[in-house]
Amino acid sequence: MKQIMNLFFTFGRIGALTFGGGYAMLSLLDYECVEKKKWLTADELMDVTVIAESTPGPIAINCATYTGYKTAGMAGAVAATVGMVLPSFLLLFGISAFFENMLVIDMIEKAFRGIRIAVAVLIIQAAIKMIKKMMKKSPQKKYRWQLSCSFF
Repeated sequence: MKQIMNLFFTFGRIGALTFGGGYAMLSLLDYECVEKKKWLTADELMDVTVIAESTPGPIAINCATYTGYKTAGMAGAVAATVGMVLPSFLLLFGISAFFENMLVIDMIEKAFRGIRIAVAVLIIQAAIKMIKKMMKKSPQKKYRWQLSCSFF
């Protein structure tokens, strides 16, 4: 039960503190799941990301589901998935009633512009980190060509 709660709160924190979708969450997923908690290896996270891109659904949710399942079975998968989705759902549910009125406030509009820039930086950071790991793993020219084609 402790592991399930740990999964729920870890992915809840990632879901609550990250704007910009799955690619923006990759840096936090790497930090939490690979470096800090050691639930996944760097190669596993990279493989999960590739699989998550090719399956229906958001990348971060697919990664959370896999990590939860690997760590604590079906209950872990449910806890990690709900933890990832719940903060965003509650935030959007609460904001939806006031969103248009909020954008009139200059400071909030500027905050959203700043968030866009931060999201772009997070996505670039995750891409660079994954490319470096791929190059260390397999520096063959053929693999580099496949990597560059996967971005198009």
